[in-house]
Amino acid sequence: MKRPLVLFAVAVAALGSVAIPAPPAAAGCRVIACVGEDVHTPGRVKAAGDSLSFSWPGVYFEGRFRGTGVGIALRDPAADYEVQVDGVTAATLVTPAAGTHWVHGLSDAEHTVRLVKRSESPWATSTLDGLVAAPGGEILAEPAARSRQVEFIGDSYTAGYGNLSGSRDCTGDQVNRTTHADRAFGPLTARALGADYQVNAFSGRGMVRNYNGGEPGTDYRTYYDRALLAVDGDVWRKPADWRPRLVVVGLGINDFSTAPNPGEPWTPESLVAAYKAAYHGFLDKLRARYGPSTTIVVSATHLSNSTVFAETTQQIVGERADRVRHWYYPETGLDYLGCHWHPSARDHEVIAQRLGEFVATLNLNW
Repeated sequence: MKRPLVLFAVAVAALGSVAIPAPPAAAGCRVIACVGEDVHTPGRVKAAGDSLSFSWPGVYFEGRFRGTGVGIALRDPAADYEVQVDGVTAATLVTPAAGTHWVHGLSDAEHTVRLVKRSESPWATSTLDGLVAAPGGEILAEPAARSRQVEFIGDSYTAGYGNLSGSRDCTGDQVNRTTHADRAFGPLTARALGADYQVNAFSGRGMVRNYNGGEPGTDYRTYYDRALLAVDGDVWRKPADWRPRLVVVGLGINDFSTAPNPGEPWTPESLVAAYKAAYHGFLDKLRARYGPSTTIVVSATHLSNSTVFAETTQQIVGERADRVRHWYYPETGLDYLGCHWHPSARDHEVIAQRLGEFVATLNLNW
């Protein structure tokens, strides 16, 4: 029988963080994981010395270790995280202060550890400094990458916005605490497929128009190429081994869920025209990046006040002939009990089931 986990990390504010100990000269990465060698992540990260910086929600890191405990050296005053050991949630880190956050009380054996960024914090940059083995333990070689890869592109629905909330009425802080990207439909679908994945989602952003016309002059495409969202001009350098055979794009809720306000440069007709042109350009970018064998799914869903989102995305896909498919998921069976009428955690499970069934009809050859 497994010994119970002692969850030091959930009370880290009370217990305090522990500075990373200097490893013995001969130990090197066997005591402290070298993030570029002993930690697996398919997420958009940027090397900063011996650390990895990142911004997007749902970024995850996986490692292996032997011993009775593991420390996660992390700096992030803005976002929340989940720590999983051997596939079981061991701790939740809420805006973790700089330091090493520990899980102790494990059996003296080999274990896996997974750290996932739950919430969105596009205004900030997060940093992982590595993994630390408890005294007498050892960091092991990173887990093997999965052969399947999926990229999810979208807005608050893709990010899992407020999906753990017990109320539709949420403050900004409550949204942050109840957003769990790892329990959104994308990661749920990817795990069912046995795939590595990226969640490149940004709440409130549209293809050409943000929610209710906010932050004019920017849109989702302003940020897509970045690893660090808050850094103007930042560019993510795609590693050679990131070659998703499936890309799911869900952008349009924010473009069309509210009517253009006075002073915005749109009529309903010109907004549709700009959206279509921008979407085609974005699909062309994805096709050039990932090649002809990647299937791109253009996703749409129900809007309470308009059918233009579904109709326009269908038109866009109908104008393509390059492995672009359309997937619509209706509101039936969804309760929208997340913050501000967003899908709940249960809804995301329903959507993931529907997406999985749709993916099964595609000839992905992976």
